[in-house]
Amino acid sequence: MKTLYELKQNLATVGQQLKKVEEELAAKAIDPNATMEDIQALQKSRDDLKMRFDVIKEQHDALEAEQKAKFQAKNGINSVEDPKEKVIKAKAELIRAVMQGKPVPDDVRAALGDRNTTGGEKFLPKTVSTDILVEPFVKNPLREIAIITQITNLEIPKLSFTLDDDDFINDTETAKELKATGDVVTFGRHKFKVFAGISETVLNGSDSNLVSYVESALQSGVAAKEKKVAFATTPKTGEEHMSFYATGIIEKTGENLYKAIKAAIADLHEDYRENAKIVMRYQDYSDIIEVLANGNATLYAAQPEQVLGKPVVFCDSAVYPVVGDFSYSHFNYDLNALYDRDKDVKTGIEQFVVTAWFDHQIKLKSAFRIAKVAPEV
Repeated sequence: MKTLYELKQNLATVGQQLKKVEEELAAKAIDPNATMEDIQALQKSRDDLKMRFDVIKEQHDALEAEQKAKFQAKNGINSVEDPKEKVIKAKAELIRAVMQGKPVPDDVRAALGDRNTTGGEKFLPKTVSTDILVEPFVKNPLREIAIITQITNLEIPKLSFTLDDDDFINDTETAKELKATGDVVTFGRHKFKVFAGISETVLNGSDSNLVSYVESALQSGVAAKEKKVAFATTPKTGEEHMSFYATGIIEKTGENLYKAIKAAIADLHEDYRENAKIVMRYQDYSDIIEVLANGNATLYAAQPEQVLGKPVVFCDSAVYPVVGDFSYSHFNYDLNALYDRDKDVKTGIEQFVVTAWFDHQIKLKSAFRIAKVAPEV
């Protein structure tokens, strides 16, 4: 049996002969001195070479496909035994396939927990979608204290438990809210896109570096979107319910921010005050310490919880401190995230694009307070 190299050589030789005969035939066809016998002889020679070329090509393609399959089996996803390494390699292959405009191989999808039985080639595999959208990371401080889920058409009760009558709700504010808005939260689908710019160097680099770079970029984008909607002072139309500052949460004021935060904590019902935390800007906390310390260095070494009475989470997006039980702050992502590619024509950088749908629901406004400095009279 001939080798692939020999078949390539034969294919090239016959191909050159075929090309030469075709050129001669074209020349004879327009030559008035050429006889029909000459033209028919060249046609027969062309047809013979074409048949030989097709037979060799069929053998060549079959052998090449066989060797390629063996190579992929040896060097593909399934050749990696370590589960973590297999997922990293599969993620890298998915990213490269998308950036090159090629379909994602079935073994890559299988390694990422997606058998693709629905034919939804543009749906992000479960493993990748979860790592980007749901896995905790520190770039959005709210993720440390809020609820994050990934469930389509999510509906949940506002309270985690109920009794056979409404008298158990001691907080009249909560009772009024439940009566006005109902006791079930229904999550919507609000679309957003995240772009990860990938240079050719990164794309052709190691699997681990490529995956780490892209996931980090996408996670940062997701975190930025979450913070933007949760602390928007002028939210987009349709996103008002996502913002702590636009949903009608009670504001407590004081002559300074320290007293406003204390008033906000005190105003919470004990059911929420027990698990309350304070989300605020570090600069605002530093200003409070400077005022309270009044030259006393001891206070600078104290933990924020010792100073304000509740755990503090710093977030520069919180232009006004938000105080409350953040288990009632809930981010939910739709399961079906899409992937695509784009190109920044200004820089020439290719973009790996993820389109996702999410919602942020403040399940109970009565579980929160906003602290503000009272305006000067």
